[in-house]
Amino acid sequence: MSEGLRKKNAKLVRTLVLVAAAMFGFGYALVPIYDVLCEWKWIERDRPDDIKKVPEVAYKVDMSREITIEFMTTLNESTPMEFRAEKKQLKVHPGEYHTVNFYAENKADKVLLARAIASFSPAITSSYFEKIQCFCFSEQTFKPKEAKTMPMRFVINPELPEQYKTITLSYTFFDNTEKSVNK
Repeated sequence: MSEGLRKKNAKLVRTLVLVAAAMFGFGYALVPIYDVLCEWKWIERDRPDDIKKVPEVAYKVDMSREITIEFMTTLNESTPMEFRAEKKQLKVHPGEYHTVNFYAENKADKVLLARAIASFSPAITSSYFEKIQCFCFSEQTFKPKEAKTMPMRFVINPELPEQYKTITLSYTFFDNTEKSVNK
């Protein structure tokens, strides 16, 4: 092997080792970066382990502001259900209490254990969206072909920054039957 080829190969090996080390370092740094983003509430979700039910508080209603709440519903993968909000959107004043009904039906011929998980857009608005009553607080049991109307009572905290005029609340129902049976 010629000296020139040997030098090129050695340079290529050094470059590849440096690239591999940089990739490892970047992967290692992702965990603290993700933690910082979550701390800043750029990434926020209502998870079953941290859903909080709040008491009904008498807020002063801010009649000068109107917030549009959009309701979206989805089913995870092959969850054998029908699921929808009875209203697609609602206009509210911060401090006003409202109840919205959601409809869910088990389409299967067996008992279904399901859980609804909420997410908000923009994510930061979840801190101001206070739920007093919600089907998402606990796992729901549906008998075969059973249909339910499930209320969700909420208020928008008047401290919501004025730049937020629309909040999208999305619920996804997950079939937990197998997980719950295997506990």
